[in-house]
Amino acid sequence: MSDGSSFYITTPIFYVNDVPHIGHAYTEVAADVLARWHRQAGEDAWLLTGTDEHGQKILRTAIANGVTPKEWADRLVETAWKPLLQTVDIKNDDFIRTTDERHEVNAQKFLQHLYDAGHIYTGEYEGFYCVGCEEYKQPSDLIDGTGEFAGVQVCAIHSIPVELLHEKNYFFRMSTFADQLLALYEDNPDFVQPAAARNEVISFVKQGLSDLSISRSSFDWGIKVPWDDSHVVYVWFDALLNYITAAGYGHDDEKFSRLWPATHIVGKDILRFHAVIWPAMLLAAGIEVPRRVFGHGWLLVGGEKMSKSKLTGIAPSQITDTFGSDAFRYYFMRAISFGQDGSFSWEDLSARYQSELANGFGNLASRVIAMVVRYCDGEIPTPTVFSQDDDLIRATEKRATDAAGEAISRLAIHEAIAAIWELVDELNGYITSQEPWALAKDPANRARLEAVLFTAVRGLGTLAVLLSPIVPQATAKLWQALGGSGELTDVRIDQAWQWTGGTHVSPLEALFPRIEATVG
Repeated sequence: MSDGSSFYITTPIFYVNDVPHIGHAYTEVAADVLARWHRQAGEDAWLLTGTDEHGQKILRTAIANGVTPKEWADRLVETAWKPLLQTVDIKNDDFIRTTDERHEVNAQKFLQHLYDAGHIYTGEYEGFYCVGCEEYKQPSDLIDGTGEFAGVQVCAIHSIPVELLHEKNYFFRMSTFADQLLALYEDNPDFVQPAAARNEVISFVKQGLSDLSISRSSFDWGIKVPWDDSHVVYVWFDALLNYITAAGYGHDDEKFSRLWPATHIVGKDILRFHAVIWPAMLLAAGIEVPRRVFGHGWLLVGGEKMSKSKLTGIAPSQITDTFGSDAFRYYFMRAISFGQDGSFSWEDLSARYQSELANGFGNLASRVIAMVVRYCDGEIPTPTVFSQDDDLIRATEKRATDAAGEAISRLAIHEAIAAIWELVDELNGYITSQEPWALAKDPANRARLEAVLFTAVRGLGTLAVLLSPIVPQATAKLWQALGGSGELTDVRIDQAWQWTGGTHVSPLEALFPRIEATVG
C-alpha cells in the first residue's frame, strides 16, 4: 500500500548537440514506466526530463552550423527532443532546459551559497579534456587511438582525441567529502544501484577524490559565475543542478520540500557524476542527497554502444512508425534486464512483437471479448460456482500483482513484466484447456461456460491495469472494451485484481495488428 508519499524521478538532461536515438528513448521510457506505476499506486509521482544546453560541445556544434548556441538549442529542442516524448508516449510532469531563467538564476544561488560557505577556491588546472564528455580525463580513462587517430590518446567512450587544457579556474573542495560519501554508500546500500555500479563507485572514491574544477574562462557559453562574470559554470556542475532547480530550489520551498529527494535514472557512463559529484555538492549545501541513483546499461548495436558519431544511432521513429509506441516501450523494458547492457536487433523486436504482443496478449484479449459477444450477447456473466481451475487464475492475478509491485520497488522493470506475463500465459493455457467454444455447444454446460468467460474477463481486466504503465495505448483500448469503471490510470495498480467494471463488453479491434515485413 502506498503511504501517499512523493516519488520524484528524473532522466538525465540530454545534450542538444544532436538528435535523439533509441538509447535516449530507452532511458525516457524506463523513467516513464516507473513514474506511471507509482502514480497509479496512489503516490505523488513527478517525472522530470529536459535538455542540457551549455558547454563547449554545444558552442562548437552551433558555430559549425552557422547559428548561435541558443538558436541551435531552440531548434533541437522544438524539432527533436520534445517530439521524442510524443514518439514514445512519455507522460512527463516537467521539461527543464538549462537555458531557462528559473534554472540559471537558482543555479547561481546554489553556487553563491557554496562560495560563501568556503567550499570554492581559486586554482589552476592542467589536464586532458574530452569535449564529448565535457570532462577532464584520468590516464586510465584513455586508450590508444586507431585509424585516423592512430598514435594519439583518445577518450575510451567517444573514441576522439582529448585536448590538453591549462586554465585558472574556481574549484569545488570535493575531496573533503570522500569520507562522507563512503559512509553514505555503506549506510545506504540502495543509494547506488545496481550492485555492480555501486561497487565501481565505491572503488573510485576509495582511490581518492580530487577537487573539481567548476568554471571555465576560455569560452562564454554558460551560466556566469555570480561573483566573477569572466567565468562560466562548468557544464556538469550546471547540469546536475537541474534536478533541484526544476523541483523548486531557490524559488518554491513548498514544492521542493514536497518532491525532494529524487530517484535518478542515468546511463552507466555518467554514473560517477550523479553518484559522486552530485551528492558531494548537496552535502556541501546542506541539502538531502538523492534517494537513489540507478545506472542502467547501454544499448548495443553490432556490439558497440549506440552512437551517432559511429553511425549506429537509430531514431526512435524508425521503430514506432512500424511497430507503434507501445511495442517500443514493451520491447525495451522486457527484452533487456534493466541495469545491464542489452543488444538491439530488428529480428528480436519483430519476433517478440509477433509472439508476445500480437499472439500472446493481443490475441488473448480479442478471443475473450469475441466469445463474450458471441456466446453472451456481450453481457459479462455473473456465475456463483467456480472450479479449482478458476480459483487458480484468481490466485495468479493476486500473485502477479504483488510480484510486479515488488520488482518495481527494486526498479527491476523487466522482472515486473515477466511476473505479469505469467498471467498472460496462464490465461492462454486456461482458455485452451477449458474450451469455451466446446462448452457453448451444449446448454447443459451453460453454467460452466459462464464461469470460464467471467474468469477470463476478470483476468483481462487485471492485465489491463498491470500493463497500463508499459503499453498505455493498448490497455486503454482494452479497458474501454471491458467496460472498466472510470479512467484506467486511476485504478490502483497495487490492487489490480480488484478492478471493477460494467455489465457488458464491446467489440475490440486488434491491439497489435499483424506486421507483414520486418524492417531494418
